[in-house]
Amino acid sequence: MLAFYFTFQTITQHYPMRINQRMIFIMSDWIDIFEGASLSKVAKGAAMFRQADQVRLMYLVRSGAVALERPLTDGAPLTLHVATAGMALAEASLFAETYHCDAVARSDAEVASLPRARFLTAIRNRPDAALSLIETHAKEVQAQRARIEILRLRRVADRLDAWLDLHDAPSKGEWINVAEQIGVSTPALYRELAKRRDYARNQIVS
Repeated sequence: MLAFYFTFQTITQHYPMRINQRMIFIMSDWIDIFEGASLSKVAKGAAMFRQADQVRLMYLVRSGAVALERPLTDGAPLTLHVATAGMALAEASLFAETYHCDAVARSDAEVASLPRARFLTAIRNRPDAALSLIETHAKEVQAQRARIEILRLRRVADRLDAWLDLHDAPSKGEWINVAEQIGVSTPALYRELAKRRDYARNQIVS
């Protein structure tokens, strides 16, 4: 518990603001570049691109969720990032010749796409869009650093406490995504939530 206290102090000192999906998109001028862009529907489980494919497009997830995965030597995928509505997908690849991971839809999704050259030209010509993209990335880095600190905690309860302190409570059906973010299995998270519900009921009865 002492270890949790000091690690949690680190989180709260470095990330005092509640990390909320709406916060990440406060300045979203770069998203305006995708107005009129081609829109594709991607079925759950389908791959948008694979590792070593050539980079030709810039993507914006309009709805659903798309994961960036890298296959491990045993064939299991390592999830690097999950992009949801309003988030760019594999934007670091703008400056690469080929993708370093796979993009696989975690749910049915709609994704807008623009030719890479067109997006880069728009960013160069619109400083406001470039700054808003930098701000978006800065907040995503902040969120990832907080997640790393959470993953250092050993107990499911401690990880959940830290996550809830930094985020808004998830909507119904979104707890499965919380399990992935804090690095625990869905059953383990549901067991912890059940314990908390039981405790709350007992407190009311007593």
